[in-house]
Amino acid sequence: MEDKRNLHLKVQEHIDCLATTDYLEEMSKLAADPDKPDAALRWLALAALHAVNAGAKKISLWQAPDGKVSVQAKYRAASLPTPGEEVGAQVLAALRGITHLEGDKVKGPLALGLRNDSLTVQVEFEKDKGGQLVTLKFPE
Repeated sequence: MEDKRNLHLKVQEHIDCLATTDYLEEMSKLAADPDKPDAALRWLALAALHAVNAGAKKISLWQAPDGKVSVQAKYRAASLPTPGEEVGAQVLAALRGITHLEGDKVKGPLALGLRNDSLTVQVEFEKDKGGQLVTLKFPE
């Protein structure tokens, strides 16, 4: 049977499921997960949970032309665990699929439910010959 739930709903379900876990520990395991598309959705859920609980202003995921992925969170000088090349590429694809944003430099909102609350995250995509960057900006 085909799974008919959309990507946004799956991220919401992961947020509910992962809300009581150690977000950074769970993020650090995702690069080795064999189900890359689902690992990408879990990474998005964990990033949102981490941002809310740690007071992050924004989280950026950079994919270089060679496929390498790095992640930066702005709230202090710190890096988050990278999802790895394959999951990182899936994170970018999932965010494009959820937000329906197309183009090299675009931005738009992403509404997420967090238990009994909600938040709107601003998603910004920038793409050039040097790679692509997605930034998740969280409300203050």
